[in-house]
Amino acid sequence: DPDSGDNGLLRYSLVNNPTNEFDIDENTGQIFTVSVAGKVGTFYLEVQVADQGTGRLTTRATVSVTVDSSFNVVAVVLNQKINVVERNIAEVKRILEDKLAWHVYIVDVYFNEFERKARSSTDVTYVKITTFDVVNKEVPAEDVKRKLREQKSNVEAELEKIFSTSVTAAIEEAPADAATPELIATIVLSVLLACTLVAFLVYVLFAMKRTRKHEQQYLVKKQAEITEGIDNLCIADKNGSLKSFEKLERMNN
Repeated sequence: DPDSGDNGLLRYSLVNNPTNEFDIDENTGQIFTVSVAGKVGTFYLEVQVADQGTGRLTTRATVSVTVDSSFNVVAVVLNQKINVVERNIAEVKRILEDKLAWHVYIVDVYFNEFERKARSSTDVTYVKITTFDVVNKEVPAEDVKRKLREQKSNVEAELEKIFSTSVTAAIEEAPADAATPELIATIVLSVLLACTLVAFLVYVLFAMKRTRKHEQQYLVKKQAEITEGIDNLCIADKNGSLKSFEKLERMNN
């Protein structure tokens, strides 16, 4: 707006944003996300700008924002207080763009969550960035990390001019992903299934062993009965003869 005074003072706002997935800086018009976790796709935002003069003039435009599932965000760790970094974030962005030779977008500036109560006392600040090449294609995170390592000394030298003190710029390496509830449930179910399978196999083996034992006992018992029957046939009479056995022999003949 070429006007001066209140007529040139602009205020930006989002029109019809009931989901609160995005927000806008009313002074600069910068749009940023609030909560788009798990959402992928293109969102169309209607932005209104109004001057602050008498009989405010307004105009609107539609902005498309694409959210993808890429992980090409790199965190640069600076040994500076967050409030100092925030005051100089535009210069930090300029230095990174100059040394990386890519377009740099500041995604977030934050510090250790455990130190939130002492916001100005922590000397470690994280600057999350994502970069795009000259054709506006997102640069893979590994390429950004490699270039940052190559330009580390140059970046630190330029940052020292801004912060007027020694500056270290490191790359935050992402820790191993914590186990998700789904993964934990899968592991627990797998363990339970394995235990159930082992228990079933033990039961089958025990049942087979018990059946075999019963069969052996049955055979021993039958053998004993047969032996006892033969012994009864061979019992001698009062005179010590084997008449009963002879009788059985004649019957068989």
